[in-house]
Amino acid sequence: MNIVDSFRLDGRVALVTGAGKGIGEGIAIGLAEAGADLALLARTRSDLDRVAERVRALGRRALVVPCDVGDVAAIPSAVQQIVDGFGRLDILVNCAGIQRRMTVLEATVEGWEQVINTNLRSVYFMTQAAGKVMVGQRRGKVISISSMTAYRGFHMISPYGISKASIANFTKYLAVEWAPHNIQANAIAPGWIETPMTAQMGAERVQWVREHVPQGKFGQPRDVAGLAVFLASPASDYITGQTIPVDGGFLAGNPWPTAQY
Repeated sequence: MNIVDSFRLDGRVALVTGAGKGIGEGIAIGLAEAGADLALLARTRSDLDRVAERVRALGRRALVVPCDVGDVAAIPSAVQQIVDGFGRLDILVNCAGIQRRMTVLEATVEGWEQVINTNLRSVYFMTQAAGKVMVGQRRGKVISISSMTAYRGFHMISPYGISKASIANFTKYLAVEWAPHNIQANAIAPGWIETPMTAQMGAERVQWVREHVPQGKFGQPRDVAGLAVFLASPASDYITGQTIPVDGGFLAGNPWPTAQY
C-alpha cells in the first residue's frame, strides 16, 4: 500500500453522531469522499435525509438512523440497526453535542445534566455499544470531538468545558484498554468553526475571535473533516490516545495587534 492509498476508507463503514449539520455533517461527507459508507445519526430526520443525499451523490451508501443520543437506552438498538444494515462497523465518530451558557453560580441541575448527558454520557455508552462490534472484528477506530475548552477556561460554559475535557481523558483510557483489540481511539479539539452553534455569536464576540486566533478567522467543518479522515484511516494506525486541536493556532498563543509588528 502506498502512502496515498493508506488514507483511503474503501469498504469501511462509519457511524457519525450529530451528522445532521455542522462539524458532524462535514466529517460525514469527508469520510464518504475517502470511500466509506455512512450511518448517519442525529435527532432530526430531515437533516439526516439531506446529508444522506450528499453521501449517495458521492457513490457511497448511507443509512439514516434518527436517535437522541441523550437517551442512552436507545443506543444499543441504533447500533444494532447499523450492523444489520451494513454487516459491520469500522469507524465511530462521536460528534453530537450541545452547549448551554450558564455561570457556576447560576447553573441548574437540569442544565448541567442536559450538557453532560449529551456531550459525555452518550459518548461513553455509544462507544461501548460500537466497541462490542469492533472488538469482535479485531479492528476499529473511535474518534470523539473534544474542544479547545478542554485546555482553557471560558466564561459561562463550565459544564460544556468539563464534558469536553472528560472526553479527552476518556480517550486515553480507551486507547490503553482497547489497544490489544487493534482499536485506536483519538479525539479532535476544534476551536471556533463556522457552524449553527457559532452562528449565534454576536458581532463583538466574532470580532474578538478574529483578533485572538493567529490565522485571523473561523475554521470550516472541512478543516476538522481532514483530520477525521486521517484518524479513521490506516495512515494513523500507530496513533492512539491523542487529542489534537484544530484551532487556527489559538492554543499556541494570541497574536499582537498588526500595528505592533
